[in-house]
Amino acid sequence: MANEEAVLKILRLTDKVVTQKSIADEIGYSVGKVNYILKALTLKGLIKVENFANSTQKKNYKYLLTKEGIEEKIKLTEKFIARKKCEYEELQRELEKMKGRQ
Repeated sequence: MANEEAVLKILRLTDKVVTQKSIADEIGYSVGKVNYILKALTLKGLIKVENFANSTQKKNYKYLLTKEGIEEKIKLTEKFIARKKCEYEELQRELEKMKGRQ
């Protein structure tokens, strides 16, 4: 996926009744970007969308992870953690070099 971190952020917010605006506000993206990603995730079968016809708030939806969505969330989380571990290790090496120069 093009922007795995954005997808992971949105997948982590699933299983809540939300608006696209509330998702956008929480993760710091535009509503348009959130809409685009949600549509793509729906087309890929990673989430399904339920609206609440009996709700007074017609903008509220519940985004549910499918089995494939759960698997994708796990895969992206593992990649995210591995990337952050590499960044941490690189920073540790830089810190050790800086300490050695003192």
